[in-house]
Amino acid sequence: MDTITRTTGGGLARLAGWAQRHRWLAVALWALLLIGVTFTSQLAGSAFHDDNSLPGTESQQVVDLLDKTAQSGASAQIVLKADGGLAANRAPIDTMLDDVRSLPHVRSVTEPTPSPDGRIGYATVTFDAASTDLPYDDIVKFADTAKQAGPVEVALAGDPIERISESGGPAEGAGLLAALVILVFLFRSLLAAGLPVITAVFAVGSTLGVITVVSHFVDIAGYTAPLMMLVGFGVGVDYALLIFSRYRTEILAGHDRDAAARRALDTAGRSVLFAGTTVIIALLGLLALGLGGLRGVALSVALTVLMTMLASVTLLPALLSLFGKRLERGIRRHAARRDHGKAWRRLADGVQRRPVAPLAIGLIVLIGLSIPAAGMRLGFADASTDPAGSTTRKAYDLLAEGFGPGFTGPLAVVTEDGDTDALQRKLAATPGIAQVLPPAGRTVLAFPTTSPQDEATAELVTRLRTEVLPTLPGHYLVGGSVAAATDFAGAVANRLPLFVLVVVGLSALLLMVVFRSILIPLKAALLNLLSIGASLGVMTLVFGDGWFGAQPGPIEAFVPVMIFAIVFGLSMDYEVFLVSRMHEEWRRTGNARLAVREGLASTGAVITAAGAIMVLVFGAFLLDPSRMLAQFGLGLAVAVLLDALVIRCLLVPAIMRLLGARAWWLPGWLDRRLPHFALEP
Repeated sequence: MDTITRTTGGGLARLAGWAQRHRWLAVALWALLLIGVTFTSQLAGSAFHDDNSLPGTESQQVVDLLDKTAQSGASAQIVLKADGGLAANRAPIDTMLDDVRSLPHVRSVTEPTPSPDGRIGYATVTFDAASTDLPYDDIVKFADTAKQAGPVEVALAGDPIERISESGGPAEGAGLLAALVILVFLFRSLLAAGLPVITAVFAVGSTLGVITVVSHFVDIAGYTAPLMMLVGFGVGVDYALLIFSRYRTEILAGHDRDAAARRALDTAGRSVLFAGTTVIIALLGLLALGLGGLRGVALSVALTVLMTMLASVTLLPALLSLFGKRLERGIRRHAARRDHGKAWRRLADGVQRRPVAPLAIGLIVLIGLSIPAAGMRLGFADASTDPAGSTTRKAYDLLAEGFGPGFTGPLAVVTEDGDTDALQRKLAATPGIAQVLPPAGRTVLAFPTTSPQDEATAELVTRLRTEVLPTLPGHYLVGGSVAAATDFAGAVANRLPLFVLVVVGLSALLLMVVFRSILIPLKAALLNLLSIGASLGVMTLVFGDGWFGAQPGPIEAFVPVMIFAIVFGLSMDYEVFLVSRMHEEWRRTGNARLAVREGLASTGAVITAAGAIMVLVFGAFLLDPSRMLAQFGLGLAVAVLLDALVIRCLLVPAIMRLLGARAWWLPGWLDRRLPHFALEP
């Protein structure tokens, strides 16, 4: 066993030294943490809950008023179809409904309501508990029983059915496998490739167990777990990769294994902590939006990033110490066959010789892809976007066929001081409304002529609020799923400037402190905003306009702000990794052009590999049956791809060449007032 020399350097170097001296203890602590939280979460179960409430909005006021009069408990619909008519098949239908009434947790079952032609109908089943409180097996038993209606075609809809229909695709496994392949190709060693993946698995697995337990005490959305795995595996592998890459560089520079690990933590480790902090700041910036449903998501994903940072600076050094000899042999054997950085030096020299051309090409690409984002339409997913062939999608299609496309998204108009009969007549005479039901208390239900996902339905909500209902005496509120999506999109648009200001401002301030520059934070902010705009533009083309065979429709209302927070933080990662090496060379030589070349040569391969890993991990979520997760995956994958290839390989070297020494300028009075935090020891 090698003797571990006395630790020197900064705090991270000392932390690496501790992990080396107590390697088995460090690994054991992480293993105990993973096993403990996983076991606890299995015992406690999950209580994830999607909360799209938005206090103060008109649609939320309607929900609150209806909740005061409605019975608590989930509901589901049994949708029936018989080409010969439902009346001719009453016997098997009645038998099935009687069997459903006898099931546990079923409070009531209505008689089937037939469509005008009598071929399609639906019965509403009310349960005695909320969907998340119903035992999973009892929901499955209900679904199996409801489908036993003889020759009658049956499809099911409702929150309980959505719950048992949720099935994760192969996204997480496919993404990790793809990441492992890239790492093996990069390092030519399965062991070296496995260390970043192991680090990510420990960090993400531990965090998943924690948020599963916390979901019993805090509202955390149901999509949080796959989203945090999406981000956690991406950044976890990337952070460990960047530290390991610096470790390899230090080995090749002649340092022994232990010193190489400490130097890697004292340089790349600082960049990881700084970059991870920017991601966390961006995620916590979501709190500035004041959207209750996103708080739990933002905190959970931020915790995931924090855990990956901790694993990268504690678990990874221990693993490097445990497998150091084998890793060193592989590093030196592989280095003898390659000239690291040669191609990247040629690229940097080529870009710097004629910086205007790559700058123009890169900007044209980013701005061109950003243009479609201006036409993005926000909304909430419904059963119409469920996978084709699923029972919920069949139920949606049958109800639309039998009762009209707007049947699944009725508008609830509530009044406390108005005339409900006059309201019913006014709504019936309004273009865009197919049917109006008689008043039920102070509420009137109106069914649009268009589907909930149709833009015309959202325009109808706005027209009712601004033109139709103000002509009636009294005060009226319009609610329903479409109205809620309209209110949510409006709230996001109103609060987005504050959110952008908080995230961009704090991140730019951090970069200014680290690099002692005004122009570098400004450049980073503008380029990051362009990469985000381009990713949202591509997402609009695919999921909004239906490119590449995707079903066109609105973008999930909270996806763009989540993508903004995550992508802005991840873009800052690559900015820090690349510019910190440039800054290191600038401080050493004072040659701006050489700093750009050597910075890109040192980090180009790693940034490209890290970007490829993130693209594959994020892109794998296009395989997920959830349209929302597919939107997340595409948006994040496109942003990282553009950032790693277009921005870091073309735009940053070109801009840094044009700025020259001015890139590192900071007024003296500001330099004296800013705190000092160096990424290089």
